[in-house]
Amino acid sequence: MAALSSSVSSRSYRSGYSASFSPVKSNRHRSLSFLSASPRGLDFHDLCVRFQSKSARASVSMQDGAIVTDSNPTENKSSHKGLKDEVLSVLSQDAAKVGAESDGQNKSTVSITVVGASGDLAKKKIFPALFALYYEGCLPEHFTIYGYSRSKMTDVELRNMVSKTLTCRIDKRANCGEKMEEFLKRCFYHSGQYDSPEHFTELDKKLKEHEAGRISNRLFYLSIPPNIFVDAVKCASTSASSVNGWTRVIVEKPFGRDSETSAALTKSLKQYLEEDQIFRIDHYLGKELVENLSVLRFSNLIFEPLWSRQYIRNVQFIFSEDFGTEGRGGYFDNYGIIRDIMQNHLLQILALFAMETPVSLDAEDIRNEKVKVLRSMRPIQVEDVVIGQYKSHTKGGVTYPAYTDDKTVPKGSLTPTFAAAALFIDNARWDGVPFLMKAGKALHTRSAEIRVQFRHVPGNLYNRNTGSNLDQATNELVIRVQPDEAIYLKINNKVPGLGMRLDRSNLNLLYSARYSKEIPDAYERLLLDAIEGERRLFIRSDELDAAWSLFTPLLKEIEEKKRIPEYYPYGSRGPVGAHYLAAKHKVQWGDVSLDQ
Repeated sequence: MAALSSSVSSRSYRSGYSASFSPVKSNRHRSLSFLSASPRGLDFHDLCVRFQSKSARASVSMQDGAIVTDSNPTENKSSHKGLKDEVLSVLSQDAAKVGAESDGQNKSTVSITVVGASGDLAKKKIFPALFALYYEGCLPEHFTIYGYSRSKMTDVELRNMVSKTLTCRIDKRANCGEKMEEFLKRCFYHSGQYDSPEHFTELDKKLKEHEAGRISNRLFYLSIPPNIFVDAVKCASTSASSVNGWTRVIVEKPFGRDSETSAALTKSLKQYLEEDQIFRIDHYLGKELVENLSVLRFSNLIFEPLWSRQYIRNVQFIFSEDFGTEGRGGYFDNYGIIRDIMQNHLLQILALFAMETPVSLDAEDIRNEKVKVLRSMRPIQVEDVVIGQYKSHTKGGVTYPAYTDDKTVPKGSLTPTFAAAALFIDNARWDGVPFLMKAGKALHTRSAEIRVQFRHVPGNLYNRNTGSNLDQATNELVIRVQPDEAIYLKINNKVPGLGMRLDRSNLNLLYSARYSKEIPDAYERLLLDAIEGERRLFIRSDELDAAWSLFTPLLKEIEEKKRIPEYYPYGSRGPVGAHYLAAKHKVQWGDVSLDQ
């Protein structure tokens, strides 16, 4: 596989020459490396042809409105000599020796280190996602995976642990066992402290043995608590960075608790990394239906003209889980549902939904538009927020515990496990449109969806046939992110018969019925993007700042005033206050309508 650039997505180089200008910061110094062509890439002649094309284009000029080219052979010879000098000037000393090096040295390799390899996230999500990428042939020919954590473990023990969580694609089970064995042979383990430069230096030596003189590209996935992010980044940057390829670090949320702590974390990380080396992962952005948002909107003429306040009455982002904290209360109690779900997952989806058409699909163009949305948002008012906490409930002879019954949760905790909020975007497209968010634990169902409720038909001829509840006759576009991924549009139509009776029906795209291919896990897409240097679905630092600026004042007011949450039974639809909030903005929650 061609070398992967940290500044340009390598997807554009898959079939040819690959150059990487990869900033690697070690001891606060950055190295600039120009990688040679791969054996499957272009030779020196191809490089010359590419530069010649560029030179030829540059020689085209306009004279009195006519296009002319310079055909002077003498000057062509001079330009060819200059061309050769130009090509040679950009080739590094290593690249100039390509012809004399072996094939093994001429190729690049990717080393993926999962920091915190013994944790649940690594076992349940990261290693299975890496195996799925390998199974689908998405990883480069040369790659190595290292688990790094404080636990004492051998390579064999790591492989046994990882093998218990690996699954194969439905449509390719024939060689599953063989693929799994091959993958596990690429997995190794190194025990060390997260703040020990010496232990990371030992890891560096092991990585170099596997890299075997190839161009080394290194990815570190920080699956560890946020309080040790900086220590691990410092050690990885100064003691285990690549010296001739790229080095990237995936940082798992949470990214701080408020604007101040988030800014401090970013500042500390940037002491050792550049912004383009930091990949802040929000796995919801890797969900198939979230990825499809821009496709749905920008490639379908029927939707793009409707995507504004003129036709959309409100937009709802709904997240619900049918289980409580289940022993994770110690972690959750420090953050709460607003930080855990709203400030990142739902707000990121909102920004993707509401952004203007980007100049291109380039990562920076998309992220620029998302930042504009976040900066256009009106400060959240406390009166536009409802918080709740689930309480004990007995149903069918089974007693479900309250949030504070969790032994890891402090007694008397006021941390919300449910929140609903009304947000507004003060720009020309969305002025006055309520964007409602709702997220909670221990609710009646598990789901994540986006609901777009359109305005009522003006002067509707069929009002007498639809009854007094106009909301029941309103068109609604539903994007169900999980489970049972689907996109469906609610329309009104006539019931067959002699009379005139209207019915509400769905134009339904159910993914499981339409596509036989298994939908990849979000971590698979995001890991592949990080390896290839594609930043479109990762959060930039100014995005993070804008998101925290929106929620920090609200969180401080709730916590400083010790606002008491509204209690709701485990397994219910949440606090009654959420329905009053929707009614205040003349909205009805789509997930509780009669046709659900």
